[in-house]
This record gives sequence, C-alpha cells and structure tokens, in this order.
Amino acid sequence: MAKTEIKTKTTEVSVADFVAAVPSERRREEAAIVDAIHRRVTGLEPRMWGPSIIGYGSYDYLYDSGHSGTMCRAGFSPRKAAMTLYLMGDHGRHQDQADALFAKLGKYKTGKACLYVNKLADIDLDVLEKLVALSWDSMNERYPA
Repeated sequence: MAKTEIKTKTTEVSVADFVAAVPSERRREEAAIVDAIHRRVTGLEPRMWGPSIIGYGSYDYLYDSGHSGTMCRAGFSPRKAAMTLYLMGDHGRHQDQADALFAKLGKYKTGKACLYVNKLADIDLDVLEKLVALSWDSMNERYPA
C-alpha cells in the first residue's frame, strides 16, 4: 500500500497574514480572542498548519494501522460556518471534568475532536479557556514531549 502524504503540516505562512485575510470581520475579531486564550494556556506562539489551522505545539502519533504523523497539540480555525477548535476528543481520566465544562459552555456542536461555535457570544469564554487548558493537559499526558 502506498504511503499518502499528510496534508496538514506546518507552513511558513504568517498567522497574522492568514487572519487578516479572513473575510468576516467578526471571525477576525474572534480569532484574536481564541488566539489569546491559546497563547495563555500553551505559552506558545502559533504556527499555520495546512492552509487554515492555527496551531500550538506539536506531537507525533502512530495508529495501530501503522499510519503516523505529526499534528498540532492544540489549535483552531476561523472557518466561515463556525469557529472550529481542535480539542482532545478523549480526556481519559479527566472526562468527567470535560463533561462538566461542556455542560456550562453554552451553544456549540462537537465532532470527534472538534468544537464548533457559531459565534463566541454564544459561549462562556472562561469555560472555553478551561476546556482548552484541560485538552492541553490531556494531550501532554498522552503524548509527553
């Protein structure tokens, strides 16, 4: 079986340039808020991952199938339909804490490891920051540096 090239990897695109090119003024403003949350939680400067993910840190993974790669430990994308945050899908021993935070977050949708927010005004930003921190801690436990 041929190995496929991983599309989501770091690029040299400037995060500031990417955010400045986001068509929606509201999404640009929300991106600044979500970026500030991630910087506080991670202590890291962001990098672009692929064409549209603003990511913080990285980790190497290896699936049982043999597929492996590198991805950002935390990140988000100011997409047209929703602000998409990439969070740990399984918080392991912290799952009860994650569930309690999600119950207080506000209006959102989730995917396997994504949080979709139509607008930040619909959620509690303090709870969001706690979720980002919990996800960051869970990632660091599962994938030590």
